[in-house]
Amino acid sequence: MFQLLDIIGTMAFAMSGALTAMNKKMDPFGVFIIAFVTAVGGGTLRDIMIGRTPVGWMLDLKYVYVITIGFALAIIFRKKFDRLRTSLFLFDTIGLGVFTLIGLEKGINIGLHPIICIALGTMTACFGGVIRDILCTEIPVIFRNEIYATICILGGAVFFLLKKFNLESDALYLITSLVIISVRLMAVKFKWYLPTLENK
Repeated sequence: MFQLLDIIGTMAFAMSGALTAMNKKMDPFGVFIIAFVTAVGGGTLRDIMIGRTPVGWMLDLKYVYVITIGFALAIIFRKKFDRLRTSLFLFDTIGLGVFTLIGLEKGINIGLHPIICIALGTMTACFGGVIRDILCTEIPVIFRNEIYATICILGGAVFFLLKKFNLESDALYLITSLVIISVRLMAVKFKWYLPTLENK
C-alpha cells in the first residue's frame, strides 16, 4: 500500500505541476521541469534535512519514469481537463494526502519524535507546491489563507492517534490519506479559511 501511494502521489503532483505550467503557457521543457520539481521538491528537501543522500529519486529511476508518465498524460489529455483549475486542485489534493504519509514514515524510520515527523510530513507534502508556485510567479498556496499545511498537520496528528490502536499499516495509511483529502475537499467546498493578519 505504501509503495502504491508513493507512486500515486508522485504522479498526482507531477500532473499538478504540468497543468500549472501549461496554464502559464510554458514550452514542453518548462512544463516538464515544473512537473519534476513539484513531484520531488518536498521529498528532496526532506531527505537533505535528515541526511539521506543521494536523495530518493536519484537512487530509484522509478520516480523519473512516473513523473515522465504524469507529464505525458497531462500533455495528452490537456483538452480533456476542460476545467483546468478543478483538475489541478484534485491532483494537488491527492498528492497532499499521500506525501504527508511518506514524510511521516521517513521520520518514523529514523526514530524521530512524532512532532518532528509531522513537520517532515508537512514539508514533504507542501514544498514541492511552494517551488512550483514560485517558479510560476504565484504566491504559494501554503502562504495564503487557504487551509493547506494545517491539513497536513491534522493528518499527522490523526496518524499518530490511530497508530496507538495498533491498526494494520495499510489501514493506517489509507485512513490518514483519506482524512487529509476529505478535509481539504470540505475546506474548499465550505470555504474554510485561516484569518489573514494585517498590519494596520
